[in-house]
Amino acid sequence: IVRAETWTLPPLGIDIFGQTRTVRADSSETLLDIARQYDIGQIEILLANPNVDRWLPEDGATVILPSRYIIPQAERKGLVLNLPEMRIYYFPEPKKGEKPTVITHPVGIGRMDWVTPLGISRIIEKKKDPTWIPPKSLQMDRIANGEPPYPSIVPPGPTNPLGRHAMRLSIGSGSYLIHGTIKPFGVGMRVSAGCVRMYPEDIEALFDKVPVGTQVQVVNQPIKLGWLLDSLFIELHPPLEEDESKYTNYQEIVVNAINDFLLLKNSKRNIPVNFEIDQETLKQAIIEKSGIPILISRTQVQMHSQNFNH
Repeated sequence: IVRAETWTLPPLGIDIFGQTRTVRADSSETLLDIARQYDIGQIEILLANPNVDRWLPEDGATVILPSRYIIPQAERKGLVLNLPEMRIYYFPEPKKGEKPTVITHPVGIGRMDWVTPLGISRIIEKKKDPTWIPPKSLQMDRIANGEPPYPSIVPPGPTNPLGRHAMRLSIGSGSYLIHGTIKPFGVGMRVSAGCVRMYPEDIEALFDKVPVGTQVQVVNQPIKLGWLLDSLFIELHPPLEEDESKYTNYQEIVVNAINDFLLLKNSKRNIPVNFEIDQETLKQAIIEKSGIPILISRTQVQMHSQNFNH
């Protein structure tokens, strides 16, 4: 399995890291197999590859690996979870003399009626081979759906839905966890009852690195903007279902977000001369919401060379 790399954290004026790559599909694997192999979530890989069959990719089909990211607008500290992106970022405390780094993994999050709460909390406990006590709300839900209730206690082992590692958050009187899973295909989807679910190999790697007391910020940012030198990139994700009514005019919200972002940038540092937004590229990005950072700005120099090439 190809694991997530640790990237050098870019300096504060730069918001992008990683690189988008492609691989060739083998007819013996599904898109979800490829996603897990490259540490990508299920919806992420589907959005990046709308024309590739999820279950039967053509032999040799090109699969885009969306492994380039705009850092969410949040303090670059501890864990940052962006819900619409279904991805968690970890900014470990750099050791003396080491460059700061960033690690990122896909996650499964709470379903529409079990939302993972926004805000700042911290890790209050870490457990290896945890025991699972199903919350009352989940038991009631199962009974209401005519399903048999869970056992009142599920001991560690192959049937424990928390997998082999769990980290407890301080919010919701400690009822929210970041944990592994025995159903890895649900990573990168809205499947849980509010907990944050990770591939078993990801939580195992993170578990040893994240100390108790680490800050956890949960944000809701379907629209991410970022600078790379003097170029502006946008990364768009479909909003969470319960927010869809707020995003009926997605395009207008994106335009406002860009204007706010540019105002902020201008107050800190000058925007390059003759900077303008490439409207056609932006329109396409809004339609696709591919989750991949897209360059949406150009300067006079770039425009001249484009005209020259036509």
